Amino acid sequence: MATLNLRRFSTPEMLRKIDRSHLITFFEPYTEYLSGRGIELPAAADEDGLDYSALSSILLNPNTSTPPEMSEALYYINEMSTPEGFDQIQDAIEDTEIDVSIEEDAAYGDMALQVWIQDRDIIERLHAEQFLLRPHSFEYFKCTRETIPDFEEPSEETIAALEADLDEWFAKKRRGRASKVLKYVKDDFVWFLVRHGEPFTRESIIKDGESSSLFYRPEKYDVIVYNPENGEIRMNARSKGEKELYRTKFGLHLFGDAEFFDGKSKFTLEPLRESGSASILCDDIEGIDWVRLKEFQIYWPGTYNEIEIRKAEDIFASLETRDRSIPNGGRLSKASFQIKFSDSKTPRTVTLSSGNRAQFKRDDDAEIIDKWLVRRGFVIADSEDNGE
Repeated sequence: MATLNLRRFSTPEMLRKIDRSHLITFFEPYTEYLSGRGIELPAAADEDGLDYSALSSILLNPNTSTPPEMSEALYYINEMSTPEGFDQIQDAIEDTEIDVSIEEDAAYGDMALQVWIQDRDIIERLHAEQFLLRPHSFEYFKCTRETIPDFEEPSEETIAALEADLDEWFAKKRRGRASKVLKYVKDDFVWFLVRHGEPFTRESIIKDGESSSLFYRPEKYDVIVYNPENGEIRMNARSKGEKELYRTKFGLHLFGDAEFFDGKSKFTLEPLRESGSASILCDDIEGIDWVRLKEFQIYWPGTYNEIEIRKAEDIFASLETRDRSIPNGGRLSKASFQIKFSDSKTPRTVTLSSGNRAQFKRDDDAEIIDKWLVRRGFVIADSEDNGE
């Protein structure tokens, strides 16, 4: 069950912004639960009889008898009841029968609720796509074969088999059997979102004026992105075990080989030291107007594990005014760049760590960033990796 966060349903005024008949239609499957908590639903056609204050109180104070499917539905509806969600939903239902059925005066929450009633998959998918736009820290893994096989979009049966394997692992780790793999095939990359449960958690709540607890399993999304051009996969997941799970199971079900992604891509930040400001040139990269180094970290090995951090609006410009350069000692372990992409008025931050981690926000940036990293020498070539 998703973590409850129903702020937009917390007051009678907010509930009244949803068409009354649609609100009643949504709650009709839960009539018995609501009755047990003191609310009798009127017929959708009735003009009055719905106690908005009591309904709001119930939503803000769930108990152990709250139907999980109702909580999950309200979670998604709540998440999509925003101006951005409103526009995304309208784009998704354009020229469909659902679009025709929704009145012109539908408000944010009303739109999300009506579409959920008619096709919950649309709301779940749009909610997942919102997650793709949040900043992620990715680890990169690659296929070391000489020839990368052509990518074939996985069938529903393949996805189901992948989900079953993931469920086995999650169940053993006490995360439940509720994984769902959502795929998004785009021009240059294939994105996969893996929704799965987390270990159960308890929260202290007030029930009937007494201290009690709410017991539920939180929801989590992990991101896996495959680049068909170079056979590289990058992933955002919390634990080492989850990353190993995705590396092997995606290799097995997409390419028939659990060790398909058998190598780690590697980054180096030494060009910052070796080439100075020339390391961030971008005139040869279409789609980037300028790049500035905003921060770097140097790790000094030894007894104290010292980390030196330097920040500035433009580090190379700052160093140049004082006739200085990046120190030669220690290992450059992390750097953050501000990159002005041609398609945006606002620059975006890209963070690179020595090893195989990179953090950025937009999927559309990935190809441009990869080209820039390769041409400036931040990506270690296979020959260097193998010591040739």
